[in-house]
Amino acid sequence: MKKVLVIVDVQNDFVDGALGTKEAVEILPYVKEEISKKYDDVFVTFDTHEENYLDTLEGKMLPVKHCIRHTEGWKLNKEIQDALENVSYIPVEKPTFGSCTLVQMITALQPDEITLVGLCTDICVISNALLLRAALYNTKINVVEKACAGVTKEKHLAALETMRSCQINVL
Repeated sequence: MKKVLVIVDVQNDFVDGALGTKEAVEILPYVKEEISKKYDDVFVTFDTHEENYLDTLEGKMLPVKHCIRHTEGWKLNKEIQDALENVSYIPVEKPTFGSCTLVQMITALQPDEITLVGLCTDICVISNALLLRAALYNTKINVVEKACAGVTKEKHLAALETMRSCQINVL
């Protein structure tokens, strides 16, 4: 059985930086726990923006500079980077919430099961989970509730409920 782990945007700006939250910090032990499990392939996404972020559509809707390529805020959280030290993983830069590139790479692998963890449940985690669900409609897809955090607790719970409605397992 081929299993894939997707770690979504556990970057400094989303953990304790420009858009960080207490809940984001609290998921770190659970993300590390998931990293320690056996997966055939691991993908790590990086929300990636350029210096002109505030001039983009997203930047106009969310006018907070974050995850600017190669800045400290763009880098993975140190605890997660350390947990990945002996894990072979594929980094995927994405300029927006969901990544068609990620979906193409995972689709090519034809996994039996995909598990997602990370930030933010109600934006990037759900976007990637739904893209994967659409592309791999017969594949078991999981989201680990304790290893995800939303912009708010309410939005986190709403996103989990939406994913359940779309036959994504919330563990």
